Amino acid sequence: MPVLVGLLNARAPFGASMSFLIASPLLNPVIIALFLSLLGIKVTAAYAAITFIVAVFIGMLWEKMGLADQYKKVYIQKGAGTAGEMSVLDLTVEPEPDTMKIKFKRAGEAAWSLFRQVFLYLMLGAAIGAFIYGFVPDSLIMKWAGPGNPLAVPAAALIGIPMYIRAETIIPISAVLIGKGMSIGAVIALIIGGAGASIPEVIILASIFRRKLIIAFVVTIVTVAILAGYLFNLIF
Repeated sequence: MPVLVGLLNARAPFGASMSFLIASPLLNPVIIALFLSLLGIKVTAAYAAITFIVAVFIGMLWEKMGLADQYKKVYIQKGAGTAGEMSVLDLTVEPEPDTMKIKFKRAGEAAWSLFRQVFLYLMLGAAIGAFIYGFVPDSLIMKWAGPGNPLAVPAAALIGIPMYIRAETIIPISAVLIGKGMSIGAVIALIIGGAGASIPEVIILASIFRRKLIIAFVVTIVTVAILAGYLFNLIF
């Protein structure tokens, strides 16, 4: 969000900024890496290609629709230090020279910090997935979310929005759902709907966008999730 605000305040092209907004959560490196390990290279490559093309197209479309005036002028607060707050670097402080030892130390601290943040969500996703695997009957998932139900894809796209916590949580759950018989299209719709229009993200966007653009954003993500879901069902 700070990067998006910086782009818009610097008068970067609106369409390019919106493409960044859409591509950033959907092409999250964590999602791509977990897709690759759980669903294979073909599904991952197709997902990356489709979401990239969609992000570029939507940015161009919104610019043509004249939605640039839906941005509220927002300024990044300097010195914000808590997680989730927007902040900028204090450029008046002279940086310390980087030695190889400092670089390794900084890289190690960053890796450990990222691992601690991700581990909890991975365990949560694995726990939910284990519950689904052990207690939810295969027949129930096949009935409501299997390939034979034409409404499984749009339902999954909508369910993904309130269900989504983080990529590290949703991917293990999705892997179990596929093993239980859920169609690949419904899983893709679930992930795109959740990652693209999660409730925390929409709340944050509401502070910088006006209602018309917020509605366009949510409708676009849900529509893309549904279309991508049906497309994946046809391909795979």
